Amino acid sequence: MDIEVLVVPDCPNQQLVEERLRQALDGAGLSGTAFTTRVIADQREAERSGFTGSPTILIDGRDPFAEPGASASVACRIYRTPGGLASAPEADQIRQALRAAADTDRGV
Repeated sequence: MDIEVLVVPDCPNQQLVEERLRQALDGAGLSGTAFTTRVIADQREAERSGFTGSPTILIDGRDPFAEPGASASVACRIYRTPGGLASAPEADQIRQALRAAADTDRGV
């Protein structure tokens, strides 16, 4: 599984999303799985990457939290969570996305 965190320079939510991603990986039994973080510095790179805001988590190149119709943007991102709008998905939401990606990889 290839996991990447995309952020804008000096993203104030980078640490939070990385912590939640690590919690989700541990909770999904994937504690040995590494992820990379990449900085998206300009609009052209955002468009090439399908980046719709910072932070974005890509699992096997796919954004499991993508909002239909969202435009590429070098900006902060807001997520819908069970607790309301937030600057990062909750660890449980990420864990569910990881499990769904793993099921897809296995052809389930």
